[in-house]
Amino acid sequence: MSTKKSDKSLALLEDISGEPLSLGRFLWAIREGEEWTQVEFAKKLGVSRQYVCDLEHNRKGLSPSMASKFSKLLGYSEAQFIRLAIQRELDKANLPFQVAVEDAA
Repeated sequence: MSTKKSDKSLALLEDISGEPLSLGRFLWAIREGEEWTQVEFAKKLGVSRQYVCDLEHNRKGLSPSMASKFSKLLGYSEAQFIRLAIQRELDKANLPFQVAVEDAA
């Protein structure tokens, strides 16, 4: 999967929101773009509606392995999901770093 289109889309989302894209905002944008309710989105991901709500409001995060699973279920960039999941943990810990993820191969 090419990341060029994804990078442009992410830049647009960041411009619209006026802040760096978070995992929660990314999930919300996907759900809204697909016109799914939180219940429908939760069923697709195999989680509860409350968990989706917590993710979207950045009250909860995802492990890298769960981020990978979600990306595959939704058909989005695995690297982007993992990057956002790790970035959330750094931001939560107030560590001044930016994550970049690329294939090891």
